[in-house]
Formats: sequence, structure tokens, C-alpha cells
Amino acid sequence: MLLFKRKGRLLASACCVILLLLTPTQGDSNSEQSYKIVQPLELTPKLSSQLKLHAFLLWSSVGFLMPIGVLLIRASSSVKSAKSVKLLFYCHVGSQIVAVVLATAGAVLSISNFENAFNNTHQRIGLALYGFIWLQPLIGFLRPDRGVRFRSAWYLTHWLLGIGICVVGVANVYIGLHTYQERTGRSARLWTVLLTVEVAAMAFVYLFQDRWSYVVRQAEAALGDEQSEGSTMYPANDHKELIVVP
Repeated sequence: MLLFKRKGRLLASACCVILLLLTPTQGDSNSEQSYKIVQPLELTPKLSSQLKLHAFLLWSSVGFLMPIGVLLIRASSSVKSAKSVKLLFYCHVGSQIVAVVLATAGAVLSISNFENAFNNTHQRIGLALYGFIWLQPLIGFLRPDRGVRFRSAWYLTHWLLGIGICVVGVANVYIGLHTYQERTGRSARLWTVLLTVEVAAMAFVYLFQDRWSYVVRQAEAALGDEQSEGSTMYPANDHKELIVVP
């Protein structure tokens, strides 16, 4: 009980801090206006490589591995084999751990090499995402056992936070691509199209997973009905033959 109270306070505190970071002030509005009128960013080979690495790390984290982790754990609900469920669970945990490590590397790269006044949308959302990304594994490791009273509340919190990170993370990748194009004058259209194709494919798989389990259940039910009808129409010929004695 005390553990869950502390977790609730930690989550509430983290949300308050992140909301404060995202709330613009008058000074921030002026900074935003001054940011919009700055000269285009002059790319050096080193800065260009760093920007590309930063983009790759964050895309692979919140734009690929985290959504893949969601799909994996979602698929485990329709698997009957205990071994397969366990394998999917560990794949989910592994993909999320790698995603957190990559996001952390992207954050370190950004803080150490880029301007970080947090006076634009991309930087503010990124800062909030870093906080939630580091909070999500903590909630995951504090998972209560099945049958415990707070299991449902934990599941809902973990699920909502995971989906939120994926959605906001992908949105921030789009914002980052737009910011890159705006600041450098270089087109990011190809990467935007590729990201859109990937997101559409993952969204299709996510929505199809529930329908697929329904299709499987209907197929099993139909097969059971056919077997039942077959046994009724064609009963087993297991009766004893009568021998007529003259």
C-alpha cells in the first residue's frame, strides 16, 4: 500500500514538473518570437553528423522500438502457449530497455552539442518525453502480482503512459523534421514520407490485432460446429452386427 502511494506521488510530481516546463511564459513567448527570426542554421560537417545521429537515435527509440514493444505485448494476449507469452513479454521488456538507452543517448547528445534554451516546441516536447520515458520503466518494474487490488490501476497507468509516449514521440519526430527543414533550408520530405508509411503500417497492425483474434475465435467456433454437425449426420458405426441364425 505504501509503495503504491509513493508511486502515485512520484507520478503526480513528474506530471506537474513536465506541465510547468511545457507552459509558456511571457519571457518564453518573446524567446519564441526571437527564435523564429534567427538566421538559418549554418551546417558544418560535424554539426550535420550530430543532427543526423540525434534524429536516428530518437526515431529508433520513440518512433520504432517503443511502438514495436506495444505491438509485442499486445500480441501476447492472443497467444495460448505459455512459452510464447513469456517470449513476447521478454521481447517487450528488451525492446523498451534498448529504447530508453537510445533516447538517453539522444538526450546526452542534444544537451552536450546543441542549443538548449528550450524556447521552441520541439525542445519542450522532447524534454517532457525524456521525463516520461525514464518514468515508464520504473512503473513497469513496480508491476503488482495478478489478483492484487491495484493491478488494474497499474495496468491502465502503464498502458496509457506507453501509448502517450509513442504518439507524442512520433509527433515530435515530425516536428523535428520540420524544424530541421526550417532551420537548414534542406528538404526533409523523403524522411517525412518514410515515417508516415511506417506509422501507417504500425497503426494498421495495432488495429488489426484485435480483429485477428476475433477472426480466429470465429473460425474455431465454425470448425466446432462443423465437427458437431458431422458427428450428428454420420454417427460412428460402432454397433455390433447381428448374426441371424437360421
